[in-house]
Amino acid sequence: MSSLEEPLGLDKLPSMSTIDSIQRFSSGACRPRVDDMGMGNCWIEGRTCSSSNSCNEDYEEYSREAFPWRRHTRDMCQGDSLKRRSLSLGRSTLVFANGCDSRYIPDHQYNSKCNEQDIREVTNKFLRGIPKFVKIVEVGPRDGLQNEKNILPTAVKIELIHRLVSSGLSVVEATSFVSPKWVPQLADAKDVMEAVCNLEGARLPVLTPNLKGFEAAVAAGTKEVAVFASASESFSKSNINCSIEDSLARYHAVTHAAKKLSIPVRGYVSCVVGCPVEGAIPPSRVAYVAKELYDMGCFEISLADTIGVATPGTVVPMLEAVMAVVPVERLAVHFHDTYGQSLPNILVSLQMGISTVDSSVAGLGGCPYAKGASGNVATEDVVYMLHGLGVKTNVDLGKLMLAGDFISKHLGRPSGSKTAVALGRVTADASKI
Repeated sequence: MSSLEEPLGLDKLPSMSTIDSIQRFSSGACRPRVDDMGMGNCWIEGRTCSSSNSCNEDYEEYSREAFPWRRHTRDMCQGDSLKRRSLSLGRSTLVFANGCDSRYIPDHQYNSKCNEQDIREVTNKFLRGIPKFVKIVEVGPRDGLQNEKNILPTAVKIELIHRLVSSGLSVVEATSFVSPKWVPQLADAKDVMEAVCNLEGARLPVLTPNLKGFEAAVAAGTKEVAVFASASESFSKSNINCSIEDSLARYHAVTHAAKKLSIPVRGYVSCVVGCPVEGAIPPSRVAYVAKELYDMGCFEISLADTIGVATPGTVVPMLEAVMAVVPVERLAVHFHDTYGQSLPNILVSLQMGISTVDSSVAGLGGCPYAKGASGNVATEDVVYMLHGLGVKTNVDLGKLMLAGDFISKHLGRPSGSKTAVALGRVTADASKI
């Protein structure tokens, strides 16, 4: 690993001995530029200060100790600053600063020499299509817990749902009314639903694989349900013991019964990119199943990469095929993180106009019928990325992390969220100071 590739560790963070030096630059004419205080890209040095002959020397001394990783890029930043090319991604603006002495930082002014039209063009190129608000559908209590080896007490599941709703999540999939023989982890669906069905502030859909499950869910107080079909014939037979066409016939009965009771129905399409048995799935087949669900009355269709094999290169043609037959505002995406591709897949989906994303707190889950499938993308990671893009979610990340920590401790394992792990370490280290 070269010095340029050396990762930043906690041992390279500012030590307590630098506080006095830092305070010298907290105000007044000797303050370093705002863009020198960030990480990433190229550091611009050579700040002058007319009020003190020692300002530059003090600043350099402070910089060497507080930001030791600057030495990696110092040589890259020599020369006339007007000839430098730097890339900076702010909250909502991407700037190629060629011929501009300062870079854009959110909430700070940029050099008037920068061409505002160029800035807008670059921004539109990379962030075009990304919605201002994204609805997150939390699937942890159902899709997450159904594949956990440990069977949790009912009280823990109920508490998890309460914590997720209190974090600001407006849709939390509570449980699944399936046979306990096939999914013993959710055998207490009736008890869970009866305890949370009147919880205010969120919709609490449940999964119903057939008319019997639908009737049981309604009896427990359910106000919204979901059905699931597969784009893979083999997976459909192994998962719900029937063909794709037979499964669609079942869901016609469910949606018909739900319509009579004015109960909304959400539809899932599994294996939208790949199947553990058949391999790659043609986008046309995904589009067919999605349209069938939409036409029978499903208000929203969630496209699930059940085994987590999708990449942006396979997501785009799949979405293009489905968007040709189902309105984009009626679509959602549901990615598993088996190959670490979930966030890139979500980003490209947003760029194509998708504004609803499924995720699971602490990265819980997988699929009991898809060998090798890892957990869903972690809700904490999705929220962190969306907030970094300036996209609103109405979710409190701190409260969400507490919910993830709660369920992870009960499962006896670390959180599957990289964001939760990273921010947890920062908090732990800060408490030692």
